[in-house]
Amino acid sequence: MGRSFLSTGIVMVTLAALAACAASRTQQSTGEHIDDSIITAKVKTALIDDPATKARQIEVDTFRGTVQLNGFVDSADEKAAASRVAHSVNGVQNVRNNLSVGHTDRSAGEVVDDSVVTTKVKAALVAEPATKARDITVVTRDGIVQLSGFVDSATEKSTAAEVAQGVNGVKEVRNDLQIKQL
Repeated sequence: MGRSFLSTGIVMVTLAALAACAASRTQQSTGEHIDDSIITAKVKTALIDDPATKARQIEVDTFRGTVQLNGFVDSADEKAAASRVAHSVNGVQNVRNNLSVGHTDRSAGEVVDDSVVTTKVKAALVAEPATKARDITVVTRDGIVQLSGFVDSATEKSTAAEVAQGVNGVKEVRNDLQIKQL
């Protein structure tokens, strides 16, 4: 009787642990998260290795093999090269290129101003309970805030944009957040 009870308990604990690691519609399993982290790292490395791209200007997010390229680059050629590089990485199923082309003539003060705006937007997203700030990438250039990454719902996507728009110093919000799909 004691062994049967113990065996049943072990089986139940094992099933509960496996269920905790399983993926839901919008949440990844542990394995999927690791796979996407590896893809993200490989894409970033490939961008660094490619002379046509400036990797420091490009943010990379991955969800279930879909790679998002976000940020501001200097030319249409660099934007196209970033797509080409991301597509070439093993494991990438799809690339969403949200890179915006902008000018490169920026003073140190403009860069600092944009950093301050980015920090304020991130803080506002953290303070908003309806958004998962860790899933949202924020990049700012010339007061234009780009939101990117993968969120659970259309409500979270629109709330994030509203929060960002309400931050002092934000001139425009480009909401490139994607809703997680099956």
